[in-house]
Amino acid sequence: MTDPDAGDTDDAGDELDAVLDAVSERVPPDDAERDRLAAAAADLAERARAAVADLAAPAAGVDVLTVGSTARGTWLAGDRDIDLFVRFPTDLSREDLERFGLRVGHAVLPEGEEEYAEHPYVVGTADGFDVDLVPCYGVDAATEIRSAVDRTPFHNEYLTDRLDDDLAGDVRVLKAFLKGIGVYGSDLRTRGFSGYLTELLVLEHGGVRETLAAVADWHPPVRFDPEGHGTAEFDDPLVVVDPTDPERNVAAVLSGDNLARLQHHARDLLADPRPAPFFPDEPTPLSADAVRAHVDRRGTAPVAVVFDAPDLVDDQLYPQLRRSLAGIERELAGMDFETVRSATFATERAAGAEGDGDGDDDGAADGRRAVLLVELADRTLPAVARHEGPPVHVREHAAGFYGKYAADPDTYGPFVADGRYVVERERLPAERDAVAVLESDRLFDAALGARVESALERDYDVLAGADLAALADEFGTDLRDYFEPSV
Repeated sequence: MTDPDAGDTDDAGDELDAVLDAVSERVPPDDAERDRLAAAAADLAERARAAVADLAAPAAGVDVLTVGSTARGTWLAGDRDIDLFVRFPTDLSREDLERFGLRVGHAVLPEGEEEYAEHPYVVGTADGFDVDLVPCYGVDAATEIRSAVDRTPFHNEYLTDRLDDDLAGDVRVLKAFLKGIGVYGSDLRTRGFSGYLTELLVLEHGGVRETLAAVADWHPPVRFDPEGHGTAEFDDPLVVVDPTDPERNVAAVLSGDNLARLQHHARDLLADPRPAPFFPDEPTPLSADAVRAHVDRRGTAPVAVVFDAPDLVDDQLYPQLRRSLAGIERELAGMDFETVRSATFATERAAGAEGDGDGDDDGAADGRRAVLLVELADRTLPAVARHEGPPVHVREHAAGFYGKYAADPDTYGPFVADGRYVVERERLPAERDAVAVLESDRLFDAALGARVESALERDYDVLAGADLAALADEFGTDLRDYFEPSV
């Protein structure tokens, strides 16, 4: 018997294939870009080897290799990143690894700056490309790593052996889709899909179309184990066991929300194939007038703590911002303020700014600003707060509660409601207004990130209601994302 819907399904499949084919023609680098990158990578590697040779004794057993998407041919047109790793022998101390690694990095990138992840490395530009020059240990297996970056060369080897040209093309298409919907990047600001994770998913499913179809039907938690390690357990919505290191989930940084966003957009694309999600328009920042209009229309009470961000790279800054935002929400909730929604954002880090990441320098980044935004149902609270005691039948505790408040002239009650003793206590004037709370020392009773707390101790401002419009110049795009949310 013929399925009456089969024709529609086939048509949608043909349309999706056409869209994916069209995207695959737009996203790869052309021959000229490939040649420029290959020449730049080769020159950088040669300069790195020369710098290693100048190290004398430590040069023995050191090698230089290019890793990442540019090494595997899965980078998108316009991406200008070269990742160069310098592998040192494992008998080198950590201190010497860092010292020699930085020496090589600065020799190759004389104008480069030092960044800090698990240990310092040098970033800079060369021939129009952004370059990361990272020292690591040349361990025999990813399970023997001494620092997190040591496993990266094994990722490179694993995928290079398995990705052919067709799969590499599918990886580029999926990367373009993830970028277009805003979930690409394993940095702690984005908490999305890394390039390595994207490549493993395409390899696991056999192509981009197959990956999208599978994603649409996922029921998290979802687990993939490419090499059948099958030992470690992970508590994440998506688990992809690293084929080179069975103790690691490649998707550990991915947030549940970003996984859900991918599922939504995958289903949407399958139902309505079109190129638009791959190539979205740049968002237009909200104007000050638009911010005021949103605040007025919502009828809520947004309050924002605005301050100079501590001098940290994003992977250290954003966890501290989120911790601080959650701490402020809990503090306000404990005082009976109701949160509607919240967000945190920061301006981009200035080029050349050096975040140390070691927690010793509490200085603020040059001109970088951060916001902790809490949208409250109401800015003010009533003059009295209800405080419930134990049920009357719980004799000992009930008697203690009653005795504590019966002679207190500043409380209403005790009285009985729903079988409990209840009192109503007057709030202090400073506890009735959220702005007053945030402008007081009560802010520092919240569980704040250590470096954020230090920044706030130096100075901060509190903006409320329509005054948030003052943030439009610096944070117009973030405010559009907040006031006009979408999947």
